[in-house]
Amino acid sequence: MVPSPTRQKRITFISSNRVPWGGSEELWAGAAIALAEQGHRISALKGNVDRSAARVRRLRALGCPVRDLSRPVWLPAAVTEFIGHISPHSVVASHFAAVALSLATSRPDLVVISQGGNLDGLFMAGICRRLKKPYVLISQKAGYPYWPSDSALPELRAIYEDARACYFVSEHNRRLTEEQLGVALPHASVVRNPFLVPWARRHDWPSADGLRLACIGRLYVQEKGQDMLIRVLAREKWRQRPLSVTMFGAGPHRAALEAMVAYHRVAGVSFGGFVDDIAAVWNDHHGLILPSRCEGLPLVVVEAMLSGRVPIAMNVAGTPEVLDDGSTGFLGDAPTEDGLDAALERAWQRRDEWQAIGSLAAERIRELVPEDPAQALAGMLLGQAGSRQ
Repeated sequence: MVPSPTRQKRITFISSNRVPWGGSEELWAGAAIALAEQGHRISALKGNVDRSAARVRRLRALGCPVRDLSRPVWLPAAVTEFIGHISPHSVVASHFAAVALSLATSRPDLVVISQGGNLDGLFMAGICRRLKKPYVLISQKAGYPYWPSDSALPELRAIYEDARACYFVSEHNRRLTEEQLGVALPHASVVRNPFLVPWARRHDWPSADGLRLACIGRLYVQEKGQDMLIRVLAREKWRQRPLSVTMFGAGPHRAALEAMVAYHRVAGVSFGGFVDDIAAVWNDHHGLILPSRCEGLPLVVVEAMLSGRVPIAMNVAGTPEVLDDGSTGFLGDAPTEDGLDAALERAWQRRDEWQAIGSLAAERIRELVPEDPAQALAGMLLGQAGSRQ
């Protein structure tokens, strides 16, 4: 239903993600599409826009401008890259000017700032504060390696406190952010990310000629911990067992991880590359293994559970908020090789129960996440756009 002109809202979305597209983009983009389909005036700002991304194409088809902050439209990409190389500060100044000009001309009722972490979008939020534009923050991750400096703390605290709402993808991330800032955030709440598998229950189970695990995530060892998994699988007991792991995803460390697999002579590890069809992964994999050191709420855990597969993951961030150890999956007590090995061992010893565990996981996760998280967030944003503070 198209809203009347008096009820129509102008909402600008800003993504701080510097990669062309990532999982942290799905929530803001899905909410933006839902609002545009309702007739609201939506625009978006993002660096390194992937014009081929399905969400970007849909927004443009709905008449929503998606502006690339990485360069002016009239300047060739090679020139922009060269300028950034010789003068990084000029890129920051360019982004500041582009965001400020856009907000001044579009006069939004609300600005939605989507962060890949919980600190990377605060530059954009600072612009909103200075221009007195109402804004909300979405934080997709908070991790112990990323701590605000003392010099930045007063500004960061004010930015979070002045936001109309602060949305986190897990209770852990909300709590850690409050600890980092040293203040409570009573206007904070937990939201869920859109998932890329069907909501409808599936009842299939892969053939049982050995156990096949999928490790899905960006190939970025500092956060995703694939190096720990390789070391665990290099242990003699796992070499002797019919267990294989496929690493799905792209990232800056694929070649290094492939070299590490060869170095340790781990025969059961293969690389599946980036995949768009996550549901198809679960056609021939029995479970997920996720050795993350740092997360928000891993979407792949939610997707594995929705698909009736067994997640084996680390007790980090929001994972234990949706996964019951020993009941709907298996949790390593800490993101270490021994913690991962212990969780995998407990899972192995109960391998005959995996189909039943996956079925229970599918039931439980549907009690914890909404069927359409992007639509749920869109409703929250409309409430914030209409509020007066």
